[in-house]
Amino acid sequence: MLGVFSGDVVDVPAELMAAGSRTPCPKTQALELVNRFVGSTRGVVLLKFGGVARLAFRPVGQAFIRTRFVTEDAIQCLFKGVLTNLASLRQLYGLRKCHDEAATVIEAYKVLRDQSPDPPSSLLSHLSGSFAFVLFDMMSSSILVASDVDGMVVRLFWGITSDGFLAFSDDLELLKRSCGKSLAPFPQGCFYSNTLGGLKSYGSPGDRVIAVLENEEEIFGVTFKVERSADSG
Repeated sequence: MLGVFSGDVVDVPAELMAAGSRTPCPKTQALELVNRFVGSTRGVVLLKFGGVARLAFRPVGQAFIRTRFVTEDAIQCLFKGVLTNLASLRQLYGLRKCHDEAATVIEAYKVLRDQSPDPPSSLLSHLSGSFAFVLFDMMSSSILVASDVDGMVVRLFWGITSDGFLAFSDDLELLKRSCGKSLAPFPQGCFYSNTLGGLKSYGSPGDRVIAVLENEEEIFGVTFKVERSADSG
């Protein structure tokens, strides 16, 4: 899956930008990144949202880790992986049995956004399973991107293209060719939101996420890690 967002919508992480500047490597513009993803295999679905966002996915793959896409009430969600507690989530949020993972994330997001004093990101504490997702709320130009706490089955990466777009994908080789050293694994148990304070840990709330610059010979320019506080043990 692939999500690409304009710098006019998101705040490009300074650490990712700095890593690319420290060790210059070839990059491409976001349009080339999207075109390469679309051309990489048959059946790719591409969605365009003006000049601010592109979402693309391959609707094939193993049932356990295939990518699902749902759009509802101007909210788009790409979800890869599986939730192991769908039944309890449906009960918690009053959903029908036909709601799959992507639809469940959207509905939970809507409930928290519209009816709760808690931020929409609090839905993440209710999710169990192996997953990564990219959610785009067109009404507020908000994005919410998250990875599960283990990150062993579905791995997500993010980077910055030459024209300043922030890109998320599970395809490392694809991002590497377009983002150079402005590239990092998306940290496990974390979320990124342009309206909820940037990159934060939901797996270990209260602990801050720090950026560690990598050696020049490494694939990634930087790695983001949760810095455990003394109180969290």
